[in-house]
Amino acid sequence: MAAELHPRSGKLIGLSNSNRTAQRNQPVQEFNHGLVLSREPLRDRDVFTVRIDKKVNSWSGSVEIGVTALDPACLDFPSSATGLKGGSWIVSGCSVLRDGRSVLEEYGRDLDQLAEGDRVGIQRSARGELHLWVNGHDCGAAASGLPTRLWAVVDLYGKCTQVTVLSCEPPSSMERDTEREATDSYLGGGTGTDSGTGGRGDRGSSSGGGAVNSNGSNSDSGAGTGNTGSTNNSPAGGAGLGAVTGGMMTNDALLFHEKCGTLIKLSNNNKTAERRRPLDEFNNGVVMTNRPLRHNEMFEIRIDKLVDKWSGSIEIGVTTHNPNNLDYPATMTNLRSGTIMMSGCGILTNGKGTRREYCEFSLDELQEGDHIGLMHKASGALHFYINGIDQGVAAAQTPPMVYGVVDLYGMAVKVTIVHNHNHSDRLRRNNAIMRALSPDVGRPRPTLSLTSDLDATDRLLFHTNCGQKAAIISEGRTALRPHATDDFNHGVVLSGRPLRSNEVFQVRIDKMVDKWAGSIEIGVTTHNPAYLQLPSTMTNLRSGTWMMTGNGVMHNGTTILDEYGHNLDRLKAGDTVGVVRKEDGSLHFFVNGVAQGPAAWNVPPSVYAVVDLYGQAAQATIMDDMADLPPLPEDSSEGPTVMSPGSPCSVAGGNSANDLRFHQLHGTNAVITNGGRTALRQNCRSEFNDAIVISNRCLRDGELFEIVIQKMVDRWSGSIEAGVTSIRPEELEFPNTMTDIDYDTWMLSGTAIMQDGNTMRNNYGCDLDSLTTGSRIGMMRSATGDLHYYINGVDQGVACTGLPPEKEVYAVIDLYGQCVQVSITSSSGPLDNSLCTSNITEKSFPIHSPVAGVAHRLHSKHGKNVVLLGEGCQAVRVGGYAHGIVFSAKELKTDELFEVKIDEVDNQWSGSLHMGLTSLAPPELPSCPMSGLSPSLTQLRAKVTWLLAGSEVRRNGVLQRQNYGASLDRLTVGNRVGVKRCSDDTMHVLIDGEDMGTAATAVAKNVYAVLDLYGRVTAVSIVSSSVLEDAESIKAPSLSSDSCSDGEEDTLVPNTIMAFLENHGKNIQLSNQNLTAARVSSYNQGLLVTAQPLPRQQLFQVIDRLNPSWTSSLSLGVIGHSPDRLNFPSTACCLKRSAWLLQRDSVFHNSLKICENYGPNLDTCPEGTVLGLLVDGNSCLHLHVNGMDQGVAAQDIPTPCYPLIDLYGQCEQVPESGEARCQGDMEKADMVDGIKESVCWTPPPEVNPNKTCEYQALCSRFKDLLTLPDGYFNEDAKYNLCYCESCHKLRGDESYYKRGEPPRDYALPFGWCRFALRSEVANSHAFKKWHIAYHGTSVGALRRTLDHAQLLSGTSSIFSVSPAKMEGPNGYSEPEENSNSLPDRERDKEVPRVQLSPTMRYSGLEMFAPKVQFRDPRSHCCHQAQVGFQVCVRPGSYKVGPQNLGASEPLDPRFSNTEIEWITKEQGGTLLYGLLIRVE
Repeated sequence: MAAELHPRSGKLIGLSNSNRTAQRNQPVQEFNHGLVLSREPLRDRDVFTVRIDKKVNSWSGSVEIGVTALDPACLDFPSSATGLKGGSWIVSGCSVLRDGRSVLEEYGRDLDQLAEGDRVGIQRSARGELHLWVNGHDCGAAASGLPTRLWAVVDLYGKCTQVTVLSCEPPSSMERDTEREATDSYLGGGTGTDSGTGGRGDRGSSSGGGAVNSNGSNSDSGAGTGNTGSTNNSPAGGAGLGAVTGGMMTNDALLFHEKCGTLIKLSNNNKTAERRRPLDEFNNGVVMTNRPLRHNEMFEIRIDKLVDKWSGSIEIGVTTHNPNNLDYPATMTNLRSGTIMMSGCGILTNGKGTRREYCEFSLDELQEGDHIGLMHKASGALHFYINGIDQGVAAAQTPPMVYGVVDLYGMAVKVTIVHNHNHSDRLRRNNAIMRALSPDVGRPRPTLSLTSDLDATDRLLFHTNCGQKAAIISEGRTALRPHATDDFNHGVVLSGRPLRSNEVFQVRIDKMVDKWAGSIEIGVTTHNPAYLQLPSTMTNLRSGTWMMTGNGVMHNGTTILDEYGHNLDRLKAGDTVGVVRKEDGSLHFFVNGVAQGPAAWNVPPSVYAVVDLYGQAAQATIMDDMADLPPLPEDSSEGPTVMSPGSPCSVAGGNSANDLRFHQLHGTNAVITNGGRTALRQNCRSEFNDAIVISNRCLRDGELFEIVIQKMVDRWSGSIEAGVTSIRPEELEFPNTMTDIDYDTWMLSGTAIMQDGNTMRNNYGCDLDSLTTGSRIGMMRSATGDLHYYINGVDQGVACTGLPPEKEVYAVIDLYGQCVQVSITSSSGPLDNSLCTSNITEKSFPIHSPVAGVAHRLHSKHGKNVVLLGEGCQAVRVGGYAHGIVFSAKELKTDELFEVKIDEVDNQWSGSLHMGLTSLAPPELPSCPMSGLSPSLTQLRAKVTWLLAGSEVRRNGVLQRQNYGASLDRLTVGNRVGVKRCSDDTMHVLIDGEDMGTAATAVAKNVYAVLDLYGRVTAVSIVSSSVLEDAESIKAPSLSSDSCSDGEEDTLVPNTIMAFLENHGKNIQLSNQNLTAARVSSYNQGLLVTAQPLPRQQLFQVIDRLNPSWTSSLSLGVIGHSPDRLNFPSTACCLKRSAWLLQRDSVFHNSLKICENYGPNLDTCPEGTVLGLLVDGNSCLHLHVNGMDQGVAAQDIPTPCYPLIDLYGQCEQVPESGEARCQGDMEKADMVDGIKESVCWTPPPEVNPNKTCEYQALCSRFKDLLTLPDGYFNEDAKYNLCYCESCHKLRGDESYYKRGEPPRDYALPFGWCRFALRSEVANSHAFKKWHIAYHGTSVGALRRTLDHAQLLSGTSSIFSVSPAKMEGPNGYSEPEENSNSLPDRERDKEVPRVQLSPTMRYSGLEMFAPKVQFRDPRSHCCHQAQVGFQVCVRPGSYKVGPQNLGASEPLDPRFSNTEIEWITKEQGGTLLYGLLIRVE
């Protein structure tokens, strides 16, 4: 036979070297379609041998080899060898597959571990057996009963990219001896002693149960004994186990011990354990390992068989007990010593629970084929593994010698020890196996079985086992709650037998009561009613259950569809509800005979119908007569009101993009939820493909189809792929990946544009593999046939041309690799190309300078560790060293300089500020902080970015130039950095005003300035100014611009008066015409909602009252359904249907957290805080704290929605804060004053919302210890202000204000607490015309200063008084360094001076304000305190001078070190305003 390959091969294969060498094209982009076959059928004993020439590291998996009875001349080549059917045997990794199904799990060498240069061959022996040869060594028989006419198969899969055929001839004499030995041992020849000492031992038994015959069953040849019976009596590790090498099992292999539970049967050389009588007994199934586990040794089992009868399932762990001496218990958790077990999702030590929620997987929910493992680490830690995934440390310290133990409990019947622990490769191979076994998606769908002439014995009736408060009557046809007015639950009933595919189960509501909220619920469950312990309500069941409740659908107690169909709570007596599981696994509900559309997919067969007579529903009867029931629509994805998505572009009349959904036809692993808006890949950690989804209708020309990535996993390589296809969904046989389609399909994969599976273009403007959670991807076909992609709303340019305009195209998304879940965004729809980012940013929304002389500010979209201050003029990184990216608020014009000054550095970090330009538009970023942004600027890839990092210029992270200018790593506080885009399309960076020259060329026109507060640099402020502002951008804002009306400017929207609903939590009491709510007992059951829905753009506000006896506090949000009949749970976090909740500093949707670090922590908000909710015109939910908008908390809020408040913990009462008003509905005087104050003078807020601030209380207790007379202090406490971080953020304080005539800057004393002094200053004209300054002093000087009501010369403060020289003829003279050495006569001429500063960063230094230690009388803890004064200074009475500390770095970013001291010599030039106290 010629050693050549057949000229027909996989579509990515190229042949050379006279058809002896095969190479897979595009090896980095594609991992399959690399199938080749031998030119001629194999002769018996010929070994078809190939050499691995090249491998790449991009993929998992490698070469696969085998034989097939299919003739390559007429073969339709699949994507991989495991897809071959019709008589094909393939060795993949160390598994053997027949027609795609695994028949032998552990065989021979692991092909995935072979390297370049290794040889692998395949042979059909004269006995009809399949043998694998690796580097000239026979691995033994892999299968038997092979047909005579077979072709060799080689799959260049995964890492393997090139092979060469070496020979096709019988083995040499030495190899024949090896072959004969392997064949003899395979047949079980010889004695146990011989097999125990042979060179290769019993290949069949050591590889997992002998050879595999042609029908896929395992041969039970004895382990060297010739017996075919049970191997239970062979000693573990004894002579029956051959010593093998090369990855084969040794004499010391890990097996099950022969001593085991009373119901256990061992087989497969003690590698398989099975519990006898699984339907009669649920325990006595304990098995242990035959020896102790070694350190870092994996003990892993595979679940082979489960029964659906019992609750509970397999348990696994370790024990110190020797199995030879152990009296086995009925279940291992009964042992009270030396045992650690994983049970469910928790850990039990000596039978007692030590960790309730150990991991996200529950052993009770695992299926057949799943793997469970454990490892005893050398450190003593115990880890468990689920399907190869480490679940973390289960126990930190375990004894040095432990045995593995498995308890086949409950549902678990049979397990097998697995010795191949290459997890990622095994899972990748399993994916390929499952992919080959995927059912055909496009097969015809049978019609529903609606016949009513059922056999009486096979009739659908209710099962006699029903809920505690339910009864079955009328021979099983009717279920009722006899005492429906006394109880509202415990009314669950199930069908007496499982539903058949396409069989409709329908009931009529016979009787209802009007006492309760809620009503009938219907669904299906996998639980057998004969053995099920019925819950109080079916939605409490956490496994195998799908229920329609209200107008939503729940799976295992969790809402999967919010707005699904007709609301069951609104049904009346006589209405009917039904459910059907179709043959394709989809679940559909009916209301009064009307199909509500698909509610769930992949529902298993043999499910029982469930009816929950809940709330108002008191009695229901099964309806046999369904002749009037209409057939179920084949393509209904949105219920009866939505037109068939199969009608192409038939929605011309409806120009709304809201009809764009995902089609109900999709890939095997895809699931469509949320009314067709969301698609996800199930089993995302074990499956990486087969998750293609397609739009429900064709796209119109110029229409954008956009999705947002909501979830990703870091397990796989590759990510989402997107494109369009002309193939109708009904005609598409969904492949493994969309790039497998070879006609009428255009896809973007990574950076490659592919047409019909072939790469047309590389290095397109974006890389889909680099996108992260929150990124948005859109695609649009223009009228000219061009395909455009949009990333985060930015057009990436023409991807390809020539799409046939006469053909319909559908949007296609492939949830591949890392990408797990996406949702269609509200931006999908017709795209107005007349608008661009620059038009929207600069014309539609002009940006006004927040501070006089500053032309720029920072955008509200930024890294998650950034806080913006001073109306966007200052950025501070508040945690970590990364996630500090900020953008300019608008695009830079040509030659416009954007410059910042470094305010703060933290030397514990390395690295420094990065700065540059980006074409990424920040308005297109997601609103919640800020999952779509990279941790650092060098990793930003969503759009082209030019940046300077250190002294290196990079473009999209790729180095472009080294040693450019001064290094940014050397900058410190006070240095300035700027960037601009010049008219010649170059980027220039300026450091302290000096242009460093051209940094980059060919810079795009529409770019934003971007900087990264990375490493050492933690705070910057904008210092750039511009003369390029548009004239319109400096106009005073008009009142109409802030109107909440979407119509005419003068149209006013009347505000809805909001009151609380009478239906509320049981601990709530309403008063004041339902405007005030109070919790009257306990700490929970305090839910309340408003009686009226919240209008768009109207602010709903409440003020909270606190009780410090409890922990935690108020939560608030909105619900998207009517609250009239809402059954209130104990807390808001239990609401799981159409609920958005703001709790602590997080946002929750249906009890699932969707956003963190949003706004202030509501648990720390003090009494008197005004909290508000607003839904804007874009259906986005906003939180307002003391009138300040905290940004978008959630999107897509339905209409209508109702405000929801949970008076929990400390929060016991909320009155509404007067009138709710539209956003922007402001008095004209307020706006004028606000404009005036921002430019001229702005007194600090005179009302402190934090009436219970702990820091303020601590400072107050220290003040009391000073025994200062109360007469010195203002009686009105509203003038006392706390400037701790929490209080000043709640008030919205800026860091700096201007005061006096002329205006002069001063800094607020952040970190201090002010106690207002009794003075005429507050009511005098001086309060507005004098400047503000600070004076640090000592505790000992306080009383004398207060006695004189002003700062005096001669005070004991080391800071406030020092001698100064008389002024010379040139005005103020600086004191000389050695002033104390002046002659006495000159010192007599000196006058005392008082030193002040506009910032407490200087006045509060310890050398000026000495620290004193005190003990808090309340907590008895020791603290250190400092004191100072806030004073008013008469303009012209002081001189500005430099600091005298010798500091080289700026002490305050706003004030130069040369102007930070104010010195006054005039008595009466200062007036005391407040006492400042700081406590550490």
